Amino acid sequence: MDMADKFFLTILGRLDEAQARWYVAREAIALGRGGVTIMEQLTGLSRPTILRGIRELKAGDLPPEGRVRRSGGGRMRLETTDPGLTVALERIMAQNTAGDPMSPLRWTNKSTATIAGELNRQGHQVSDSTVRQRLHELEYSLQANKKTKEGYSPPERDAQFRYINRQVKKFFARDEPVISVDTKKKEQVGNFKNPGRTWRPKGKPKEVNGHDFPHLGEGPAIPRGAYDLGRNEGFVNVGVSRDTAEFAVESLRRWWKLVGRQHYPKAKGLLICADSGGSNAVRNRAWKYYLQQFADKSRLAITVCHYPPGTSKWNQIEHRMFSFISSNWRGEPLVSYETVVNLIGGTRTNTGLRVKAKLDPSEYEKGIKITDEQMESIDIAPHKTHPQWNYTISCRPS
Repeated sequence: MDMADKFFLTILGRLDEAQARWYVAREAIALGRGGVTIMEQLTGLSRPTILRGIRELKAGDLPPEGRVRRSGGGRMRLETTDPGLTVALERIMAQNTAGDPMSPLRWTNKSTATIAGELNRQGHQVSDSTVRQRLHELEYSLQANKKTKEGYSPPERDAQFRYINRQVKKFFARDEPVISVDTKKKEQVGNFKNPGRTWRPKGKPKEVNGHDFPHLGEGPAIPRGAYDLGRNEGFVNVGVSRDTAEFAVESLRRWWKLVGRQHYPKAKGLLICADSGGSNAVRNRAWKYYLQQFADKSRLAITVCHYPPGTSKWNQIEHRMFSFISSNWRGEPLVSYETVVNLIGGTRTNTGLRVKAKLDPSEYEKGIKITDEQMESIDIAPHKTHPQWNYTISCRPS
């Protein structure tokens, strides 16, 4: 390759798509017979591209200034040409996500080539590279094993997951709400360091207290959440005192009053998926006592399905809502309760997640004892399948 050719290719490499096409086409015209072949071999541009450039130059048919393609040019996104693709892909991922038949964990044990093959069998023409791109857009990722210590996991674990899955489908079929509930890690409100980084002018980080002593802040923030599986919406009740069973049920009542009953006005039942411990523990008498009061006021039959002990990381609210809240306030000092509520309420994802948040200034006492007489007044019916984890509390006559 002589110096002239090197100079030509240097200029070509600095042009955009359209300019390069016209530049090469002009040289091909100047070379005369065989010019297209010569330019094809020298530049690597395809013959149809060079011929297209020649036609455009001769006809004066060029895009407006400032555009590489004409308006509307370029390949349309698959979401436009194949609207059902994302739904089909999500369905495959839900069925094949590793670790749990309830599929809350956003990684898969199938290769992109295998997924692309399945989509093609369903009539969606995609390549494995397109599947990889869409999975990243849907916030899936390849992940290695991670050691965790959850403790004892009962042998009935998988059967309970399948039972929960069946219950979820039944409630969905009746257009009745299914929510996943839990309490997020307690946060100290004040000008304290919050792990993570956020964009700020260079050399001007936010200054926070040098120590995280509680007396330097306003108090604790206890985010108690309810995540609606069917609508991909969440509600967080931000407590300021203690995470008790009464607080857990009050958070449910607030969710129903502010969000739930608007979306499910005809619902007669509610399915709650919850951990086996904490303020909604399987053996927590106060949890069931206050649930009965909520059932009476809402006139709902409340079904509770607990995840087996040692499987709290499978609770869907952890991966579909709390993780995004943590990402949203990463690096932002939680200087006030208003900041906490606003950051939670500002949580959004490209899959459509929306979250509402309210501050709950009430005080909740620990150690409230529920008597045997109060327990006997609860209209509770354990299920035949794993009655220790599954039960329905019905509303009592007025």
